[in-house]
Amino acid sequence: MDSLTGKLWHHLSAEKATEALQTDPQKGLDTFEVQRRAVEFGPNALTGRRGKTPLERFLLQFHQPLIYVLLLSGLITAVLGEVVDSSVIIGVVLVNAIVGYIQEAKAAGALEALARSMVAEAEVVRSGGVRRIGAVDLVPGDVVLLRSGDKVPADLRLVTVKDLRVDESALTGESVPVSKAVGTLPRETVLADRTNMAYASALVTYGTATGVVVATGDHTEIGRISTMVHEADTLATPLTRRIEKFSHLLLWAIMALAVLTFVAGVARGEKAAEMFMAAVALAVGAIPEGLPAAVTVILAIGVSRMASRGAIIRNLPAVETLGGASVICSDKTGTLTENRMTVTALYAAGRRYAVTGTGYRPTGDIMPSGEAYAPAGDDAHRGLAMAELSGRKALFATLLGGALCNDTRIEATPEGDKVEGDPTEAALLVVAAKAGIHVADALRTAPRADALPFESEHQYMATLHHGEAGPVVYVKGSVEAVLSRADRMLLDDGTLVPLDVAAFREEVERMAVQGLRVLALAQRVDGVGVAHLTHDDVASGLVVVGLQGMIDPPRAEAVAAVAAFHGAGVKVKMITGDHAVTAAAIGKQIGLGDAGCPGDPACKVLTGAQLAGLTDDELVRHAAETSIFARVAPEQKLRLVMALQSRGEVVAMTGDGVNDAPALKQADIGVAMGHGGTEAAKEASDMVLTDDNFATIKAAVEEGRGVYDNLLKFIVWTLPTNLGEGLVILVAVLLGMALPILPVQILWINMTTASILGIMLAFEPMEPGLMQRKPRDPAHPILDRELFRRIVLVGSLLLVSAFGLYKFELAQGHTQEAARTVAVNVFVLVQTFYLFNSRSFTRSPFELGIMSNPWTLLGAACMIVLQVAFTYVPVMNGLFGSAPIGLGAWLRILGVSVLAYGVVEADKKLRARGALK
Repeated sequence: MDSLTGKLWHHLSAEKATEALQTDPQKGLDTFEVQRRAVEFGPNALTGRRGKTPLERFLLQFHQPLIYVLLLSGLITAVLGEVVDSSVIIGVVLVNAIVGYIQEAKAAGALEALARSMVAEAEVVRSGGVRRIGAVDLVPGDVVLLRSGDKVPADLRLVTVKDLRVDESALTGESVPVSKAVGTLPRETVLADRTNMAYASALVTYGTATGVVVATGDHTEIGRISTMVHEADTLATPLTRRIEKFSHLLLWAIMALAVLTFVAGVARGEKAAEMFMAAVALAVGAIPEGLPAAVTVILAIGVSRMASRGAIIRNLPAVETLGGASVICSDKTGTLTENRMTVTALYAAGRRYAVTGTGYRPTGDIMPSGEAYAPAGDDAHRGLAMAELSGRKALFATLLGGALCNDTRIEATPEGDKVEGDPTEAALLVVAAKAGIHVADALRTAPRADALPFESEHQYMATLHHGEAGPVVYVKGSVEAVLSRADRMLLDDGTLVPLDVAAFREEVERMAVQGLRVLALAQRVDGVGVAHLTHDDVASGLVVVGLQGMIDPPRAEAVAAVAAFHGAGVKVKMITGDHAVTAAAIGKQIGLGDAGCPGDPACKVLTGAQLAGLTDDELVRHAAETSIFARVAPEQKLRLVMALQSRGEVVAMTGDGVNDAPALKQADIGVAMGHGGTEAAKEASDMVLTDDNFATIKAAVEEGRGVYDNLLKFIVWTLPTNLGEGLVILVAVLLGMALPILPVQILWINMTTASILGIMLAFEPMEPGLMQRKPRDPAHPILDRELFRRIVLVGSLLLVSAFGLYKFELAQGHTQEAARTVAVNVFVLVQTFYLFNSRSFTRSPFELGIMSNPWTLLGAACMIVLQVAFTYVPVMNGLFGSAPIGLGAWLRILGVSVLAYGVVEADKKLRARGALK
C-alpha cells in the first residue's frame, strides 16, 4: 500500500479514498489485513517522548550563576569554620532547587495530557461484522461508525453521513458544531472547513456517520499538535534571563574586587594568608546571600495574590513574566466571548429589534432597534411588554417558532446551566423566554405531533403542532432554504402579504456584516396533515415570520480589560479558528479597532489562508500590524507567536483547546482556561484562569507588575549593603588597617536584614498608576543608570558612616570589638531607615501612608530587638565577636541613619523636579 502520509484526503472522493486505503466500506478489513497493518503502522496512540529524568531536572536547578555564587559562599564559610552560616546558605540553595523542581515537574505533562485525549473505544466494521474495540487497535483502512455522544477515535474520511454535527472547537476554534457532508473539497481547503473529515478527539453532537480511518497515532492532526508541543521551545522568562545576566556581572565584579584586595594587600607587604582572609571577607560581604530566597518569597506571595484574583500560577517566574508582557494573544471563544450562542437581533414584519442579556439565563429585554441592533433613544431603555409582544404577531410567531421547532433543552445544575443539544437552538429557547414564552407551556398549548429533523441536504427542521386553531407547522433553517419554499410573509397585524425577498436578503446582509449567524423562521397553517409531516408539506406555501440573528457575544469585562491593556501600552491580538466575519465583528465590539471586513484592502483581519502565503519576513511585519487573525490552524498560531517574539516582544498567549497547546508552550507565558480548557492546554500553560475570564488576565498583569516592582525594590535595597561591606574591607586593606567588620559579622548582617527587613517589601501594595506605564523592555537590564546611582549613593553613605564611626570609636579608646559592633549597627540601622526609602523610588513613605505596609514596621521592630541582643547578650558576643556599647554610640548611629534617610529622600525630590540630570 502506498504511503498514506501527505495525502489530501478531503480532496479525494469517498470512493477514491477507500480505494487508496484498499478497504471495503461495507465489510471493512479482514483479520489478517488488520494484523499486517498493525505491524506496519503501530498502535493508534501518541508516542511518548523521552524527557529529562527527575534527577536531571533536580540537578539542573543548580545550573544558575547566582546559585554558583551562593555555593561558593557556603564553601568559603565552611572553610572558615562557620558551620551554622554555611548550613543556612546551603539550605537557601536547596529550598530554591526544590521549588524550581516541583514547578518544572508540573509542567512536564503536556504530552501525556494530549495522549489522554485519545478515546478508549470505537465501533468498527471488520470482516463484515460490527464490533467494539479499543481505539488503540485501530489501523488505517478501518471502517468506523459514529453516533451522537461519540468521541472521534482517529482521523476519518467520511463515507456516509446522516445529519452529522461535530464539535471541533478544541481542535479548530470553531464556536458551534460543524455540519458534515461527504462531498469532495478543493485542495486548498483549510482544516476548519474540511466538512468531509472527522478528526481525532472531536465530539459528535448529533447524527450518525460512517468513516474510514486515514491516520492514526502520531499521524493524526492531534498527533501533529503533540509533535509541535514537544518541539516548541521552553523559553527562559524575562526575569530569569535578567537575573542570570545580573548574576554573571555580579560574580565577575565580586571576584575582581577580591583579587584587587588580595593583590593590594600583598603589594603593601602584608602577609598573604591574612590578605587571603581579607579577600574572603570581601567576597562574603559582596555576595547578596538573601537574594535567591527573597526572589522565591516575593514570587510566592505574588502567586498567592494572583490565586485570590482567579489566576493559578504553575511556573513561579511566570508571576513576573505576565507583568512584563507587551503583547497578549487571545483566543476568542470562551475567553473574549461568553462561549454561549445568544440571539442579539430579530427582524419581523419589516422591523428590527435588539435583544439584551447574554448567556443561557432568560434575563434581558427585546427592544425596537436602530441601524445596528442596539437600543437607541429614551424609549428604548425598556423592553416590550408581553401585551405589546402578543400584539406584534410576526415577532411573536418568530419567537414561538424558534422555541417549538427545537430539540434542545437547558437544564439548571449546581455548576450552572447545561445545554443538552445544539447551542444554536439553546439561544432560540432563551430569547423566547425573555419574551415570556416558555417552551414547556407552549408545548402544552400546542403539543408536537411530528417532526422533520435537520438534514444537511435540506438545511431546515420542521415540526407539526396541534394548536387551538388547528394544526400548524413551524420551520426554521438557513435563509436560502426557507425563502425558497415561501411565497408570503406575516405582518404584525396578522395579515399575509407577498414575500419581499429583497428586504429579507438586505436584512440578512446587515446581520452578516455584524458577524451574526442568521436563521429564518416560517410557518404553515393551510393544507397541513393532522398526523404526519413530510418534506412535501414544506416544499412550498410557507409564510415567513422573521429572522433571528445570533452570535457568541463578547464579555463585558473583556471590553474593559482590552481598554486597560491599551492604556498600559500592551497590544492585544485575537487569534481564532472562527470565521473572519465573526472575528471582525467581535474584534470591533471589544475595541480592537475598526476591523473592517475580509476582502477590503484596509481590512485588519488576516485569515489562515492568507498567512499560509506569507514569507517569514512578511509574517513578522503583518503580525505586528494586524490585530485579528481568523481561521487560523494550530501551526499558524505557533508561527505567529514566534514572529512576535522575533521582534523582541514578550508574548502572553491564552487558549483553551488542544490546538492552542503548541502556542501556549512557545509563548513567554501561556494562559489556559480552567473551566472550559482542555487538559492539553492546561498542562502546556504557565497560568490557569479559574474563571475563564479575560479580565482576570488584566488583574494578573497588574499583579505581575507589582511583583516586579517589589523585587526591584528589594534588589535596590539590599545591594548597597553588599557594596558598602565590600568597600569597607577594601579601604581597610588599602590603608593597612584591621578589618572594621569580620566575615561572620557580615554574614549576620546579610542574612538577618534580608530575611527580617527586606522580605517585608514583598508585601508592599501596588503603587498608583501601575497600569498606565508602558511595558518594560525585555532587553533592559535589571538596574538602569538611575537605580545604579542610587545603590552607589547609599553604599557610599554606608562606607563613610561605618568606617568613620569605627575610627571614631577607636580614637575614643574603645576596644576593637566595641568599634566593630558600632560598625555592624551602622549597617543594620541605616538599612532599617533605608527600607522605608525603598518602598517607592519616587514617593516618600509618608505619601504612601506609613500603615499601608505595616509589615515594614514589624520588620524594623524585630531587627532592632535582634541588634540589641547582638550587642548585649554574652552568647552573641562570643559567637559574633561583638561587645556592649554606650548611649553616645547609639545616638551617633541613629544620627547617621537619619541623615542617610534624609539624603535619599532629598535625592528623590531633586530627581522628581529635574534638578539632577
